[in-house]
Amino acid sequence: MSEQVKSRRRSTKAEQRAEMMEQILDEAEYLFSKHGLYGVTLKDVAQRVGVHHTLLNYYFEDKKKLFDAVFARRAAVTSERRMTVLDEYEKATAGKPTVEGALHAFLDTDLDLYIEGGEGWKNYAALGAQVANTPEWGAELMDKHFDPVVLRLIELLKKALPGCAEEDIFWGYHFVTGALLLTLARTGRIDKLSGGLCKSDDFAAVKARMAAFMAAGFKEVCKVREG
Repeated sequence: MSEQVKSRRRSTKAEQRAEMMEQILDEAEYLFSKHGLYGVTLKDVAQRVGVHHTLLNYYFEDKKKLFDAVFARRAAVTSERRMTVLDEYEKATAGKPTVEGALHAFLDTDLDLYIEGGEGWKNYAALGAQVANTPEWGAELMDKHFDPVVLRLIELLKKALPGCAEEDIFWGYHFVTGALLLTLARTGRIDKLSGGLCKSDDFAAVKARMAAFMAAGFKEVCKVREG
């Protein structure tokens, strides 16, 4: 057997393994986004993938390890993208960012993933909302994957609001992330309250409004404090 054929076989096996891993993560992501960590078993995921559950045990030690892998896969993408855009924004403004500009860089970059990324990214969005609201173990995941990019945003907001108390900036971020995560959860509540005027999965509508709305809040709180 030639070395080329051997190499191709190894490559094919590696490709097949990678494809299987992606399929497992996709299906697990869907199930976890609908039912949470405790509402899904490895057998459920295996059944959705169409394989025996022992195969999942080969790839993942337990369900929590699978959940963490599902969460980490897209968390890395959104964190890196936002960090890059925040850095580029600061450079473009010569170190003089505005509140709204910093929020656009942070929020719009994330929302674009859910607008353009298809149902998989929307499932991840709902999963992220669950994780952020689960203090027992979710906070640790959020800290691990998102603290650096959040603190980068805080850094820009401090530059944009030099006279604002630090605690007000952190509270402002708290309100921003709360609104973002409620949006990502797609609960459908705003659909009912508005009689269909607004749609909970209309991330484009959120993108068009959220940064400006939150920027006004930051400015008002800081103005009140200074006054």
